[in-house]
Order: sequence, then C-alpha cells, then structure tokens
Amino acid sequence: MARRPMNPRDAAEAAFKSATTKPAARVAEAPRVPGVKESVTLRLDADVLEKFQEDGPGWQDRINAALRQAAGLD
Repeated sequence: MARRPMNPRDAAEAAFKSATTKPAARVAEAPRVPGVKESVTLRLDADVLEKFQEDGPGWQDRINAALRQAAGLD
C-alpha cells in the first residue's frame, strides 16, 4: 500500500479550484403580481374566526379586507 493514497498535485489542484470557484448566483424572486392571492396558514383566536364566519361564505375575503384596512393599504 502506498504511503500517500492521493497524488499531492491532484489534491493541491482540487483545493485551489474549490477556493477560487465563484459561488452560484442567487435566483431572483419572481415579481409579485397585483391582485393574486397567496395561500398561507394563519392562527386566529376562535372568537375572531367565529365573528368573521357568522355571516357565511366570504369570510376569508372579509378577513383580508380587515387586514388591508388595519395595515393601511386601503
């Protein structure tokens, strides 16, 4: 068995290559499209959820409208 299992020149070239290789460029985020909604998970107090659901379907839109108003977007 050889004393050096790896060729020193190959080892040096591999070390140099890994030290001088540029990192991969970051992928740019896709631009946001106005009016498109995203699916999220949101934890709400039970009484808050019940209040928005008591008027029936459309409760998610009502929560969205309330959040937009609270955030000063409308």
